Amino acid sequence: MPLVLLERPEDHIALLRMNRPDAMNALSTAVREELSDHFEALSDDDDIRVIIITGNEKVFIAGADLKEMASRGTIDWSLFDARRMNRAISACPKPIISAINGFALGGGCEIAMSTDIIIAGEGAQFGQPEIRVGIIPGAGGTQRLVRTVGKYRANMMLLTADFVSAAAALEMGLVSEVVPDEEVETRALEVARKITRMPPLAVKLTKEVVNAGMDASLETGLLLERKAFEILFSSEDQKEGMQAFIEKRRPEYKGK
Repeated sequence: MPLVLLERPEDHIALLRMNRPDAMNALSTAVREELSDHFEALSDDDDIRVIIITGNEKVFIAGADLKEMASRGTIDWSLFDARRMNRAISACPKPIISAINGFALGGGCEIAMSTDIIIAGEGAQFGQPEIRVGIIPGAGGTQRLVRTVGKYRANMMLLTADFVSAAAALEMGLVSEVVPDEEVETRALEVARKITRMPPLAVKLTKEVVNAGMDASLETGLLLERKAFEILFSSEDQKEGMQAFIEKRRPEYKGK
């Protein structure tokens, strides 16, 4: 039985569904490898324009598999490429939407923060509780969380291990949108569908510039933006988009 299910609910959309309900979708080595394989393959799949990652109605991902992790030592971590999954997600050029019900904790919260849009159900809860078991986040939690919600709110989560509700996560900028629990996947598909209708090159460069500019100076970010803006004027999609606007018709984008 696959630990991560790959579905193709509509044209140009891939949906990755965590499938380890007996362990609250915990990130075992096998799960990490399957997620890495999927994201690497989907990154190279020209037919896919948007990726959704989700869990089930009770849990998105409740963190790492502590039963597997507890016996590891420093050398084990140095020999195990634990970062492959995070690299595969972060390097994916396609927009990624997290559709979250229930718990997004530890590695689950870190995965969500590596994606581009987060749709959360009203009952969702977010947290980085690693400190409770004597460790700290190891996949970007101390870095992405600070960049997302600021130092003081991040420290409240990191140092107390407290969970935050979907409503609080929305208020602090940790999620994009909160919807009723039963509408999470439907809403994620609606957003994905909208993105698939946009010109693929412009979508790709938007994600690229946003991510690259986050850790750069404003001046550098503006330079990256300007260069990407200029590059798109060599694309067929730019010509088609502007001509369709002038002719008052729906554009047909080809990603060229």
